[in-house]
Amino acid sequence: MPFDLKKLPIFSVMEKMMNNSPNPKDYQSEFNSDIFARAPQELKEAFEATEDVFSSLPPNPLKRADVTDTTEVQLDTPTAILTHVQTGFVIHLPTTLPVIHIGKPNEIVPPDVDLSGFPNSQIVSRVHACIIVEGSNFYIEDKGSANGTYINYVPLPVGTRHLLKSGDRIAFGKGDKVSFIFTIVGEEGGQ
Repeated sequence: MPFDLKKLPIFSVMEKMMNNSPNPKDYQSEFNSDIFARAPQELKEAFEATEDVFSSLPPNPLKRADVTDTTEVQLDTPTAILTHVQTGFVIHLPTTLPVIHIGKPNEIVPPDVDLSGFPNSQIVSRVHACIIVEGSNFYIEDKGSANGTYINYVPLPVGTRHLLKSGDRIAFGKGDKVSFIFTIVGEEGGQ
C-alpha cells in the first residue's frame, strides 16, 4: 500500500497556514499574522515529526537484493558549456539532445542555442552549426553557414565533424567576433 504523504505533520501545518490566510491562492496578500507568528515553532515541530515518520518506515522494498557494493555510481552523462569570449556569458548545453542546433531563429531548423542576442550576431547564420553528442564526446559541424565556423582560429570545412576538447575556441563567423570557449564540465581543466 503506498504511503500517503498528505498524512505527514508538515502537510497539516502548511494546510492550516494556507487555510488561515485571507486568500490561499494569493501568495502576495497579507496573511493572518497570528498563524505566521506561531509558524516557525509549528513548522519546526512538524519537520521533526515528519523526520520521525520517515525514520520509522521499513526499508525500501524495491531495493535490489543482489547489490552488495555501496560505492557511489556516477552516470556517464557529460555536460558542457560555452562561455562567450566577448561578454563572459555562459550557455549550458542541453544534456538531453543528441544534436544541438546553433544559429538564429528560423523556420527550417530552430536553434537550441540562439545566438541572435549576442553582439555582432549578424555574422551568424540562421542554421549555422550543430554540436553532436555521442557518448562522452562532443563534435561540432558547420551546416553550410555563410561566414564559416572556426575552431582555434582554423576554418572548419562544411560538413566536417571536429571532436571538441575543453578549451577549444569556437568562432561562429569571420573575424572572431562571436566566439566561445568550449568546456566539458567536471573534466580536468574544465569547471
